[in-house]
Amino acid sequence: MSRKEDFIKKINDGYLSKGESIILGSALLDGDVLGDAQIKIPLKTLNRHGLIAGATGTGKTKTIQVLSEQLSSFGIPVLMMDIKGDFSGIAKEGEEKSFITERHEKINIPYKISSFPVELMSLSEQNGVRLRSTVSEFGPVLFSRILDLNDTQAGVISVIFKYCDDNKMPLLDLKDIKKVINYITEEGKDEIEESYGKISTSTTGTILRKIIELEQQGADLFFGEMSFEIDDLMRIDENGKGYVNIIRLTDIQDKPKLFSTFMLSLLAEIYNQMPEKGDADQPELVVFIDEAHLIFKEASKVLLEQIETIVKLIRSKGIGIYFITQNPMDVPSGVLAQLGLKIQHALRAFTANDRQAIKQTADNYPSSDYYKTDELLTSLGIGEALVTALSEKGTPTPLAATMLRAPMSRMDVLTESEIQEINSKSKLVKKYSELIDRESAYEMLNKKIAVAEQEVAQQQEEKAAKKEEKQSGETTGAVTKSVIKVLTSATFIRGAFSVLSKLLRK
Repeated sequence: MSRKEDFIKKINDGYLSKGESIILGSALLDGDVLGDAQIKIPLKTLNRHGLIAGATGTGKTKTIQVLSEQLSSFGIPVLMMDIKGDFSGIAKEGEEKSFITERHEKINIPYKISSFPVELMSLSEQNGVRLRSTVSEFGPVLFSRILDLNDTQAGVISVIFKYCDDNKMPLLDLKDIKKVINYITEEGKDEIEESYGKISTSTTGTILRKIIELEQQGADLFFGEMSFEIDDLMRIDENGKGYVNIIRLTDIQDKPKLFSTFMLSLLAEIYNQMPEKGDADQPELVVFIDEAHLIFKEASKVLLEQIETIVKLIRSKGIGIYFITQNPMDVPSGVLAQLGLKIQHALRAFTANDRQAIKQTADNYPSSDYYKTDELLTSLGIGEALVTALSEKGTPTPLAATMLRAPMSRMDVLTESEIQEINSKSKLVKKYSELIDRESAYEMLNKKIAVAEQEVAQQQEEKAAKKEEKQSGETTGAVTKSVIKVLTSATFIRGAFSVLSKLLRK
């Protein structure tokens, strides 16, 4: 058996799938495309998470587009966090061009154009489905981790949540929790100390500053009602295709705190609400997190631990998470170790640091008798990538340099009119367009303070009236005593008798 035949056999055996699978493309060996050695990823392994990495311009976005199309075709919904704003074209059919046809002839996959059902979502004031969550839904632990609080400060947050629960005061938005913090350090200080213990004003001051920092990144738009319902991510259209939910994040690229806040809250909500799926034939939802380095770069140690925990646990709920970044070293090792599918596009070796990163990246892939991985990483063309996945048995598949298939949908962004057309037809846009501001902790505490102030004012008025009445009585008594004293004095009596004597002589 020749080297080529041996390679084809190893690829076909390694990527054999009894159940449904998606086809990424065909393997490359010594510069040749082997159409008989197709790279197939079993659907049942796609909840084992993954990584899509590579330098700018190497084809990562098109790879995500291909994966999303294939998942949607199998009725699997997708959630895509689109920071660069170049993913929306999946809603429209692509255009068959000669270079695409030639590519598909090489990889032995028929090419056809298609569009996919899309929902456009937003964390900010961009047009689309507004995504919101309440402070209460975060809970004290996750909210503390988002703010990067120490144990003492996190304890105060727990007291705040407990106080609000005990007094049936909903914490919906940031102004609610800010109001509670002000209240427990001022008007309600004695009430809190009596029931929950003493709270340092320096601690509440630090918490308040961190909330304001989060608020300045636009989180005031995210916290509130109505809250987004996780079931709305799991929709299938009338043709059996899963919805591709695109969160447009182009206007919050410089607000990683808001991005990580949303991501963690969403994943935590999905984990809490979704039932255990066990060993299912396909995932319930696949999440793509673009520019993942923005999360990990700004995350504290505690936050990284939270992300790693969620990644470990959420796959049992049938959820796959895929991180997209330029350099795989951007992803912490604890998270990287959890990723089953790895698609590595070309890396650039301009500096010594780049070359070191390439060596580290090569070490993260299975060894191969057919490739020098570190050299191959710098020579891959656009739309080519190193691929390794998990087989249906859970074992790593052979490393394969792969020519990837082209997207069936448009490889460009939607126009503003096309975006408006999608939003105008969306049921979710209508559902979440209304901003609800029902009575919550902010309003209830304001009323409580107003009532207390009114009672104090009334007490002060009553006290002043009593004082005035007392002072008035004391003044009247003093005048009477003064008159009596004058009338009974010897001088007054002698004067009176003298006047009477003169009158009698006359």
